[in-house]
Amino acid sequence: MKIAAPLNLAASPLSIFRYRNFVLVWSSTTLVGMGTQMEAAVLGWFVYTLTDSPFLVGLIAAARMALNFLALFAGAIADRLPRNLLLAAVEFIMAALGILMLALILTGRLEVWHIFAITMLMGMARIFQMPSAQSMIADTLPPEKIGNGAAFNTVAMNIAMLIGPLVGGLLFKAYGPQGAYIIIASLYFSSGLFALAVRTTMNRSNQSRESVMRTVIEGLKYAKGQQVLWATLVIAVIINIAGWTFHTSLMPVFARDVLGTDSAGLGVLLFAFGFGALAGSLGVAMVRNLQHTGKLVILSVVLWHVTILVFALSDTFYLSLVILFFTGMAFASTQVLMLTLLLRNTQPEFRGRVMGLRSLAILAFSFGSMASGGVAGLWGAPWAANMVGITGIGLIVILAMVAPKLRQA
Repeated sequence: MKIAAPLNLAASPLSIFRYRNFVLVWSSTTLVGMGTQMEAAVLGWFVYTLTDSPFLVGLIAAARMALNFLALFAGAIADRLPRNLLLAAVEFIMAALGILMLALILTGRLEVWHIFAITMLMGMARIFQMPSAQSMIADTLPPEKIGNGAAFNTVAMNIAMLIGPLVGGLLFKAYGPQGAYIIIASLYFSSGLFALAVRTTMNRSNQSRESVMRTVIEGLKYAKGQQVLWATLVIAVIINIAGWTFHTSLMPVFARDVLGTDSAGLGVLLFAFGFGALAGSLGVAMVRNLQHTGKLVILSVVLWHVTILVFALSDTFYLSLVILFFTGMAFASTQVLMLTLLLRNTQPEFRGRVMGLRSLAILAFSFGSMASGGVAGLWGAPWAANMVGITGIGLIVILAMVAPKLRQA
């Protein structure tokens, strides 16, 4: 009996994997996330080797998010259509774009502008993927399991972050970008098959008879009236301006110019970040009843950006790996806590639109990525990382002061 009680306590969060539809959503998220992370690592290195421009590395990362203003409409559509079918369609489109990139590479017709155009189209498709997939976490689980579902959704993304960049870097080194894109397109296609198999019911009430614009406006009013929701969405803006640019736009520059490594070394660096992220998300996922979520998300954002400042001081590969592990832990904790706050505090009929606003916040990444890439080009990656760290800490402290209900959530 003494052994059974703690075993039951530990097993309780894992019980969400008894829900078939959640497992399918989780599998789809894992596969599409792995493809996305592989593509991000490959694109950064590919563009840097083609152009030798840190600014263009930042710009290609920004191009992935450039059309995120459409997320408002993506969220509204996710509240009006069957989310599993929408998710599957989006992931099949992503697979088709991956095949197009592969064809251009194999035929020798690929130019830099092609990379930017396909990347922007891929980003537009991804806008519809995020609100659909994240809303389906709550659609496929009972209310008391939503917190664990949000945590294990982040675990899925961090498994992808752990494996994707490493495999992408190794494939690029061994077989070039064409080898990487064969796997990327296959992952996107497989994720679409899992999404097609999901069976969920959703109450769309009268939304299908309303205009999309009216549905969007109602979602904006709803989020504006809930301090916890809008404050959490502001956190999403802050981390996309600051922290996210570090392990995406700046890491290829750090890898080559500061740490003196190649695409495989970049993959190892991102593997360390992903390993820390996986550890952090698993740690939060195994908490049975997560409390004080608001305070914890503020603390996680601060710790995330402190580790970026520490990383900027390192010029040793192995020390950088250790620092990146802790950066990944803070990053993942932030993602879990934000998603938990949004799903717990949003009514079911507004989930797609709130998740759409969460996707819209990613638009800030475009500006942050171009700024950090520009600073790295002028003064070097360490200066850019210092800018990122200080910006993130300063903005989250201001938000914590003006949103007291966030601290109490």
